[in-house]
Amino acid sequence: MSLEDLNNQILKCERCALCQTRKNAVPGEGSSKAEIMFIGEGPGKNEDEQGRPFVGAAGKLLDKLIALIGLTREDIYIANVVKCRPPGNRDPLPEEVDSCRKWLDKQVEIINPKIIVLLGRHSMDRFLPNQKISLDHGKPKRLKGQVYFPIYHPAAALYRNGLLEDLEKDFKKIPRILKMIEESKIKTEKKVKQVKLEI
Repeated sequence: MSLEDLNNQILKCERCALCQTRKNAVPGEGSSKAEIMFIGEGPGKNEDEQGRPFVGAAGKLLDKLIALIGLTREDIYIANVVKCRPPGNRDPLPEEVDSCRKWLDKQVEIINPKIIVLLGRHSMDRFLPNQKISLDHGKPKRLKGQVYFPIYHPAAALYRNGLLEDLEKDFKKIPRILKMIEESKIKTEKKVKQVKLEI
C-alpha cells in the first residue's frame, strides 16, 4: 500500500467518535522517503479546518526549528497520534489513541524513518510509555530497532518561554543522531561482511 492510499483511507475513517465532530481528518504530510518523522498529539482548530498538520502557531515554530537544522517540510514527514481533532482541544482519550493505532503504525512502516521525533508527552506515551518528558527529552532511545527522540511539543514552548531554549538545543541534536545511526549501520554492515569472509 502506498502512503497516498493509506492517507485516503484515514480521510474516510469512522473508527471512533471523533469522526462525528471533525471538519477534516488530518493524516499527515511530507516526504514518503523521509529520514525524520515527527509525531505530535493531534490536530487543533487550524489543522481541523485545513486538513493539514501543524499549521497554527505551534506549526510556525516547528517550521523555524526544522529550518534551524537546514531542512524544510518537504524533507520530513509530520503526523499525529490521533488524526481528528478532540473537541475543545482536550487530550485524546485512550480509546481514541487505540482507534488510530493502526493508521500511525502503517505510516511508520511505509515511511520507515531513521529517527522518529516524538513531540510532547502524548506522542512519547504512545511509543515510550512510563517515561517523563521533563526527564527524558533530548535523549534518543532505540526500541526494537527504531530510534525515538522525545522532545517538548512546540505548543508547550509557546506558553512557557523557558522551554524554547531546551527545544532548540534538542533540535540541534537531530543531525548528530542521524549521523550516529548511519555510522552504526556501516559498522554493522562491515561486521556482516567480515563474518561472510570468515565463512
